Amino acid sequence: MESNKLEKKTRGRHCLSIFVSHDLKERLQALAEKYDRTTADMVRAVLRIGIPMMEGLSQAEEIMVSEYIALFRKLRKVKSLKEI
Repeated sequence: MESNKLEKKTRGRHCLSIFVSHDLKERLQALAEKYDRTTADMVRAVLRIGIPMMEGLSQAEEIMVSEYIALFRKLRKVKSLKEI
């Protein structure tokens, strides 16, 4: 009985349930079939590859926004100096 409770706790900690579009599910299943893997293996692989890419995109976006704001402030300051 105790091992059953322990197993459920462990299993729930690293398990994800997500809803995806029918098209995405079909693409994942087609990839899995093509490369003789399970759909779960394909999802894991996509996540392993996609997470670092998403982190890089998010960092680039943060830098771009902060630089844009700095440039906007600089241009606004230059414009106000010209009006004086």
